[in-house]
Amino acid sequence: MRSAAPRSQDSPSPTPSTTARSGSVAKPLAALAAAALLGGGAALGGAAAVGVFDGSSTTTVVEQTAAGSAVPAVATTGLSINQIYRRSGPGVVQITSTTPGSAQTDVFGQQFQAPPQQALGSGFVLDKEGHIVTNYHVIEGASNIEVRFSNDDTMKATLVGGDPSTDLALLKVGATARALTPLPLGDSDKAQVGDSVVAIGNPFGLERTVTAGIISALQRAVTAPNGFTIDHVIQTDAPINRGNSGGPLLNTRGEVIGVNSQIETGGSGDGNVGVGFAVPVNTVKAVVAQLLAKGKVEHAYLGVAAVEISPAMVRTFRLPVDNGLVVQGVAPGSGAEQAGLRAGNEQVVIAGESFRMGGDVIVAADGKAVTSIAELRDVIAARKPGDRITLKIYRGQDAKTLTVTLGRQPTSPSR
Repeated sequence: MRSAAPRSQDSPSPTPSTTARSGSVAKPLAALAAAALLGGGAALGGAAAVGVFDGSSTTTVVEQTAAGSAVPAVATTGLSINQIYRRSGPGVVQITSTTPGSAQTDVFGQQFQAPPQQALGSGFVLDKEGHIVTNYHVIEGASNIEVRFSNDDTMKATLVGGDPSTDLALLKVGATARALTPLPLGDSDKAQVGDSVVAIGNPFGLERTVTAGIISALQRAVTAPNGFTIDHVIQTDAPINRGNSGGPLLNTRGEVIGVNSQIETGGSGDGNVGVGFAVPVNTVKAVVAQLLAKGKVEHAYLGVAAVEISPAMVRTFRLPVDNGLVVQGVAPGSGAEQAGLRAGNEQVVIAGESFRMGGDVIVAADGKAVTSIAELRDVIAARKPGDRITLKIYRGQDAKTLTVTLGRQPTSPSR
């Protein structure tokens, strides 16, 4: 997990020859074997955002990936790369955000006001009403947001709302419908590993740069700007770099299937190494619907830290089931605590990793078997604060059913 604040470290006053703002540099989230504090995500697509309870093995991703030596994929079916670019390019915008300067102290102990900082990112037109989708980290903390279109027109944008838990934001400009080229939204659930994809954005301020690659993997999990987890993320080798954040990842039909958001940097520098991550468009649809309705997104929150059962746990502790989640911690005041869910209190080391055993084992949620943390997050993601869910658990050898009232996800994960 990124040790610094989740906001991207973008360069001030970027130009085409300088580093452009595209999100914070990050690395892929490690496998969720560590305890995770479960929250909810945007519904309508099962996109869950969850907080990491113990981030010792986690690395946050908050910027785009760009594939350094990747060979561009050629679309074997559907539109050619050139056709996709000609159709979709006008709908991709450059976003400039200005963040007020903060108070600083010089070496002599004198305070001064640092100048405002500018940074660049990408976005795309959603509809004829002037709504534009981008990453939350592109506009986080901005006092002024400007959008530049393919015809070089620049307009001020207002923030409709943002969701740090999914790293998405919705802007609005006052452009006429004729001047806008909305991009069609696809279905990220239909995406397959190996599918050809195209990314369009503004890396390093170079407007509407097009790159191509494939979907390298699906169902990745990355860390959002506020420390919670974004699930069902698309991994791609399409070259994307700083400045690409918020731009579209398109399939060969020219449909948006993801919003380019983060990159793996390989531990050196912050450029493309061929491993990029895009927030799936089905998550975008769910988040945008809430932002349009009320300007914010409310995520349900369970408030439990858990680890997946391993064969070694079953053998060593004679657990009553082979699959499920062993509760490691329960957040104070959460629905899980109020329902009586119990965490383990026996600290043990298994295969070099430390766990708390002796707590409840969750095996199902709302009648659905739960064998992974992601599956439990999906159940929570489909609910809203105040909803009730049932948890089937084992306490020792005894099966029990608890009813939990979900709370509202806090601004950051518990530690």
